[in-house]
Amino acid sequence: MRIDLTDLRPGDVDWLVERHGTLYARDEGFDARFPALVRQVLEAFVAGHDPARERAFIARSGERRLGSIFCVQGPEPGVAKLRLFLLEPEMRGQGLGRRLLAANMAFARDAGYRRMVLWTHESHRAAVALYRRTGWRMLHAEPRVSFGVPVVEQHWEIDL
Repeated sequence: MRIDLTDLRPGDVDWLVERHGTLYARDEGFDARFPALVRQVLEAFVAGHDPARERAFIARSGERRLGSIFCVQGPEPGVAKLRLFLLEPEMRGQGLGRRLLAANMAFARDAGYRRMVLWTHESHRAAVALYRRTGWRMLHAEPRVSFGVPVVEQHWEIDL
């Protein structure tokens, strides 16, 4: 199957909100606040991102969407933030996540970022394993309640 990595296209925002909401409710028990947050993040990105420094990658086979990852300006100059990393369940374990992550990090490097950060949850075992294998370092973890469920939130970084 040929898979292309494209920028956002019409309909992608609604697809991303729906898939994040559906998959995280099913797999993590997240409530309706999660897709609402995803929509806020996406609307802010569409309304005001700097294409030279921020990018969306949507994995597609033809018109079928398979996953996403975003590079956005991080919390301080020179730091990028990874956001909205998602794979359709049937695409997990096939190397697409690694490809999306590599493309996102390469974009960040080329855009002049020195470091990249992300936050995730301990329960995302496959993503956490991918971050470790590719050189990311976990900075800290803390238990909290997010989107109606107890989670262990993790903060990661990598030098680019």
